[in-house]
Amino acid sequence: MIKRVNRIAIELPMPKHGDMKAAAAVQDLMGGKFGEMSTLNNYMFQSFNFRDRKNFKPFYDIIASITAEEFGHVELVATAINLLSYGNTFPGDPDIAPLQNGKHSNYPLHFTATAQTAYPGDAMGRPWNGEFVNNSGNLVSDLLANYLLEIGARTHKMRVYEMTDHPVAREMIGYLLVRGGTHIIAYAKALEVATGVEVGKMLPVPDLSNNKFDYAKKFMDQGLYNVLYTWGEKEYLDMKQIWKGPNPETGEQLIVIDGMPKGAPPPDLPAVPEQFAPGIDRDDYERILKRLKSNM
Repeated sequence: MIKRVNRIAIELPMPKHGDMKAAAAVQDLMGGKFGEMSTLNNYMFQSFNFRDRKNFKPFYDIIASITAEEFGHVELVATAINLLSYGNTFPGDPDIAPLQNGKHSNYPLHFTATAQTAYPGDAMGRPWNGEFVNNSGNLVSDLLANYLLEIGARTHKMRVYEMTDHPVAREMIGYLLVRGGTHIIAYAKALEVATGVEVGKMLPVPDLSNNKFDYAKKFMDQGLYNVLYTWGEKEYLDMKQIWKGPNPETGEQLIVIDGMPKGAPPPDLPAVPEQFAPGIDRDDYERILKRLKSNM
């Protein structure tokens, strides 16, 4: 089971105005081949289907820990898309076309299907595809697939970072560059233990330090490049057999934290009456509130 905590991984700034084109670009980090839905579902199914867990538990612990974190990464990308969609339309009579800005968006689904919130698809509006999951059942093959998936995800994040200077997008990407880089190292170390091949000597891929990105540097300074979490489950502490020694890029010691990230409160998205969302006026709300109180 995965426990849901009502916090997001980091605090994202509430923008004065969104950027619908940036929201469209960030969608690829959600539902593209190398998006967070792919990393989550790859590791989730590998953890569900893991064979001979008793004898290979440290490898299972690594995959299970990263699975739990990836759920939060999907949520963080969705939150960024939602904030980037803020203020792109205006309330008004239907005849004045309050959603007219949608004509200029690269992503009309944000205006027609989701009331200007995240969509489980890529930057072209194609729904996320289960074909993106690699779960062969062969431990080394799956670890290698995960390593390459994280490298692909890092590359896409770097490119989207260079496509927009919006602080919401860059804050989110800066954090995920650091945590995704950590996952690359985790799978490299797991492969090294399983095969004896020093995969970590290839890092970083692409050959660019996270410190080159202003919005990533502060998360590097916080040491977030060196930690994996147990999420409060002590049975995952066996990952210490793999996640140990120096970080191959920074030389700092790798740490397993018996707990979870502090996180931040999720933003409360305002109503958008022009989208009929949530579609409840003040009178409706008062009636709902009365019914809720009667059930207490």
